[in-house]
Amino acid sequence: MSKKERYLYPIELIVVMPKVKVNNMVKFCTLYLLASGPKHGYELMKELEDKLGRNISASNVYPFLDTLIKNKLIKIKKTGKREKKTYALTNEGRKFAKNMFNRFGDLIDIAIEPRLTACAHCNCKVFEGGHTEKVKGKALKFCCMHCASSYKRHHN
Repeated sequence: MSKKERYLYPIELIVVMPKVKVNNMVKFCTLYLLASGPKHGYELMKELEDKLGRNISASNVYPFLDTLIKNKLIKIKKTGKREKKTYALTNEGRKFAKNMFNRFGDLIDIAIEPRLTACAHCNCKVFEGGHTEKVKGKALKFCCMHCASSYKRHHN
């Protein structure tokens, strides 16, 4: 099954997690931040603002946290004198987050892969730019001029 097919037909996700929709960047980044370690709600909101470059309100975060709690993907621990709530992923939550990250990675691959070229010398992937040179009458793409020089030294 191709990456595109896995994304378009994620049957295992539909069966396992039908009530949790990660359909915007706030939710995706919330999962990402929780995957990096337990966080307080306010801490989540501030880190989301930093990551996304915009104001984040409680109404953007807490309903999603409630959904994650109801689906047993995160747990709450109260800490400190004021008993601040700390949110942490459960084992199931870590699996769910990993699955979401893989799906997102697959989407990025689908979007970017057609625009990648391989360096003729080292075979690394080049997204934009790179260095083009004619070698033996043929235009070849390189990641940098150093690879172009090395390639010409070894192939002339």
